[in-house]
Amino acid sequence: MSCKPNVLWICSDQQRSDTLGCYGNPFVRTPNIDALAADGVRLSRAYVQSPVCAPSRASFLSGRYPRTCGVRQNGQDIPQTEYLTPRIFADNGYVCGLSGKLHISTCHPSVCPDVERRIDDGYSFFAWSHHPAAAGKGNWRQNAYTNWLTEQGIEYHTEPLAECRYVDRGMPAAYSQTAWCFNEAMRFIDAQPQDQPWLFSINCYDPHHPFDPPAEFFDRYRAMLDDIPLPDYVPGELEQKPIFQMRDHEGAYNTPGNYPYDAMTDSDHRYITAAYWAMVDQIDFHVGRIVEHLKRIGQYENTIIIYTSDHGESLGDHGIYLKGPYCYETAVHVPFVIHWAGHTLRGVTRDALVEMIDIAPTLCEAAGIEAPASFQGRSFLNLVTDPAAEDRFRESVYAEFYNANINHRHPKAYVTMVFDGRWKLVKAHAQEGAPSLGGELYDLSTDPHEHRNLYGQPAYVAEQARLLALLADRMAQTADPLPVRRAFW
Repeated sequence: MSCKPNVLWICSDQQRSDTLGCYGNPFVRTPNIDALAADGVRLSRAYVQSPVCAPSRASFLSGRYPRTCGVRQNGQDIPQTEYLTPRIFADNGYVCGLSGKLHISTCHPSVCPDVERRIDDGYSFFAWSHHPAAAGKGNWRQNAYTNWLTEQGIEYHTEPLAECRYVDRGMPAAYSQTAWCFNEAMRFIDAQPQDQPWLFSINCYDPHHPFDPPAEFFDRYRAMLDDIPLPDYVPGELEQKPIFQMRDHEGAYNTPGNYPYDAMTDSDHRYITAAYWAMVDQIDFHVGRIVEHLKRIGQYENTIIIYTSDHGESLGDHGIYLKGPYCYETAVHVPFVIHWAGHTLRGVTRDALVEMIDIAPTLCEAAGIEAPASFQGRSFLNLVTDPAAEDRFRESVYAEFYNANINHRHPKAYVTMVFDGRWKLVKAHAQEGAPSLGGELYDLSTDPHEHRNLYGQPAYVAEQARLLALLADRMAQTADPLPVRRAFW
């Protein structure tokens, strides 16, 4: 067996932090991820650098902030020069693989009909499926999941749910994209010699919308529907917040009729939450499968397992569904569990602030790989392995949304956030010469659900000024460390 640790990096899509049992959710059934946390470390305050897919994914794979690594919007191509974590590991003797989504470049099938554009990303095993789709219907010719179904004479399909038009009945569990992603990971692992270190990225599409879980995971929630809480929304709360949020309240992604909150019933809201949780439960089931597989083949003890997500989901909270130009806890706060037998602490929760760009340098340190000069994150390995380490890492976390989807055009949505563990400031940036778009200020010690916007209120002007200065500092620190300075002049 290799003395270098393997890395199993499981990244769900659009999963908020309060959707696991180990994060306090009493409804979900997530015993396998909870067990990893009970035998490893749960980071209670891990934050993404963007509340949208491509900027967040490019950021944590490169260890750099979105606007620095060149992907600040969905639909942009990551530059060829970016040095990604799997490429770094491949250059240091690892074999790297991926199943599911990548999404660090343009991948809309109208532009890329075959497969997402790739750079030298380091993945020699590439079972790519941006999301499940029916063959020939807005799909990609190299969607490996769809092609796998086709080889078995099966067509991808979902069925509308009669009780709720916002929820579908998904593929049978054995044929879901999530099941396929984990199957591909095990196929890759089984092909590696015992002495060959590997890194594998499982990037399933669940629990991203559309809300379409398999019946095997959904039916349990249908039986308890009346017990499922309604979204955490205070009518009128959006009136004193940036304009983008009211527009998304009327329709997600500023698209009228797309999950229009006020037109939806209490039953609709509960069905959507039930479906979302069922999709999380499905992921957990397969986490259990792959953990047992690693144990069976003798690879568990030497594998770093990470479970996290690329960003959150509003799920009706604040009267909004999906995601957009806002940085609520539901959007930027994600689950993060790390387990490495004999190395990480056991059953410990760390409350230190951590950014997702810190994953890459942490993995490099664990594998004995020198971190490249391009990284802007830093390793938190000591935080999760040393019982004497102070439960403190970052003084603040930072996120950015630079017109990440194109639906908000007038005005364009440019939003940045800084959070110091208690106070959160979100600034909506206006174009030069245009009227101010304001911002948001929350004291999470008294308003943990971020309903009461204190921005612009006289009693909080000193706190607002302090955080605006901190935000300016954090934005300045996103300056690219490359190219490396070689001399004084």
